[in-house]
Amino acid sequence: MESLNGINALTLVFTSILLFAIAYRFYGIYLANKTLKLNNQHVTPAIEFADGKDYVATNKNVLFGHHFAAIAAAGPLVGPVLAAQFGYLPGTLWILIGCVLGGGVHDMVVLFASVRHKGQSLATIASKEIGKITGTVAGFAILFILILTLAGLSLACINAMHEASWSLFTVLITMPIAIIMGLIMRYKANSVLFASMLGGVLLIAGIIGGHSLMQHEAINKLFSWDIGTISIAIPAYGFIASVLPVWLLLVPRDYLSTYLKIGTIVMLAIGVIFIHPTLEMPALTSFIHGGGPVIGGPVLPFIFIVIACGAISGFHAVIATGTTPKMIAHEREILFVGYGAMLVEGFVALMALIAACTLMPGDYFAINTPKEGYDAFLAAHPALHGVDIDYFSEKIGVDLHGRTGGAVSLAVGMAHIFNKIPGMDTLMAYWYNFAIMFEAVFILTAIDAGTRVGRFFLQEMLGAVWPKFNDKNWIPGIVISSLLFTFAWGYLVYTGNVSSIWPLFGISNQLLAACGLIVCTTMLIRLNRGKHAVCAAVPGVFMAFITFWAGYLQIVDIYLPHGEYLLAGLATLAMLLMLVVFIGAFRKWYQLLQLNSHQTDYYGEQVKELVER
Repeated sequence: MESLNGINALTLVFTSILLFAIAYRFYGIYLANKTLKLNNQHVTPAIEFADGKDYVATNKNVLFGHHFAAIAAAGPLVGPVLAAQFGYLPGTLWILIGCVLGGGVHDMVVLFASVRHKGQSLATIASKEIGKITGTVAGFAILFILILTLAGLSLACINAMHEASWSLFTVLITMPIAIIMGLIMRYKANSVLFASMLGGVLLIAGIIGGHSLMQHEAINKLFSWDIGTISIAIPAYGFIASVLPVWLLLVPRDYLSTYLKIGTIVMLAIGVIFIHPTLEMPALTSFIHGGGPVIGGPVLPFIFIVIACGAISGFHAVIATGTTPKMIAHEREILFVGYGAMLVEGFVALMALIAACTLMPGDYFAINTPKEGYDAFLAAHPALHGVDIDYFSEKIGVDLHGRTGGAVSLAVGMAHIFNKIPGMDTLMAYWYNFAIMFEAVFILTAIDAGTRVGRFFLQEMLGAVWPKFNDKNWIPGIVISSLLFTFAWGYLVYTGNVSSIWPLFGISNQLLAACGLIVCTTMLIRLNRGKHAVCAAVPGVFMAFITFWAGYLQIVDIYLPHGEYLLAGLATLAMLLMLVVFIGAFRKWYQLLQLNSHQTDYYGEQVKELVER
């Protein structure tokens, strides 16, 4: 293993780019042609049910921007940074393998299933493909998980933006810029390029101008919001984004944010190429067996839970059965939007891991170990003492000790790489604040799309009791369901009670990923895809097994010994709900595999069984 220590970061960058390009060219196209049999002759929901609000046929590049911005939240940034505790090798392997064989497949098949089911939710798909009881249980499980996810993401965003005036200002100006872009693309033909260039110029001007504006004390104070203010503002934004037409704010803002997201990651990659830093974190650390200050459990199975969105993520199923399937203009675009966006997110995750691992191990642990436990940690591991952390703290102007959660260590790692570029050594504070703002934008774009999808979910569930809620054009239904859902996660954010539930995000998120793959495998078997359905079945069953294993260890070894009975109960509830869904799906698999009948479905294909679209 010594030969893998001290590896150059440039090696990982080029390896990942090559692997992802090959995966898209061969495996992605195989999935499109053989497993899903995508056909542009089929009319998509965006065309069939066009309403100018939710069902809107969208340029594939713009839609890619929305989808990528919506799925890429805190997971591909924070997860890999936290997983660096185990060394760079476990995280690197899981990101590369998981993204190609798991996450990309998941996003693609779930998006395909929703497009074939009128753009409806995963719960509705489960109800039609497996059974009403299974679909109902899946609906409650997904809603429960989505509320926890949005609350957790919001807290991460709050921690990044509170009393950070420049970051907050930049995030706020993306909203009016997005509305301008949305109006241009909506009412001016062939204007995507013009709107993109205008939005990009305005965003750059806002970032640079915002930094100058914040030098004025009065303006700085105006945008230095405290935690309470931001805790109200974020749910308010989520509500507005879920009610307004999708083309006016949500899609153009996500598209605009993609410029910042991908642009920053490209800058980071160029920085790595320019200075080719060495990974200071070893390939494997002594914490692979557990007992680490960042993650208490062992590398197996916790690496699969800690790194969620960068390899495979259930939250993606929420977007892929929410906003995106209602905007796909042609079926073949599922490859570009679904598989392509996941590969880009995998690259983001790897760059985050590299940024964290270029720090000296002692500095990484000084940042990510709580202050109250740092002396004991240092006494047990004297070799892991801080090296450059005092220098970083002085240059940035912030005490970096005990800034747990991953976001700060990522920002320091990014600033550390940029700082080594010739002529940039005096701008570390600038790069650090830019990185914090970048992380906040990443997270917020998932919050707006997630809230809108939550509204879709709630409308479908309320529609079973009051059919009027099924009318997507009924304004009172839109407003009521948006208010109820936003209040559910917004209350948790404002009271702060969900902060202790954040560890549940990893378990619940990966359970949802397994659910998406297993439910969609049921549909593939029904569609007579035969052995090609294995592409979704294998990662689905694997994620179900690995997540139940991690959940059991989390409850028995961490929650119960520390008296955290509420967390233990919530984790158990999430696993039990999903277990019901999995059992229902496996029974349906067996039934379908016994059928020899062939019927012609709505799309003219020979299938084992007909279901309602």
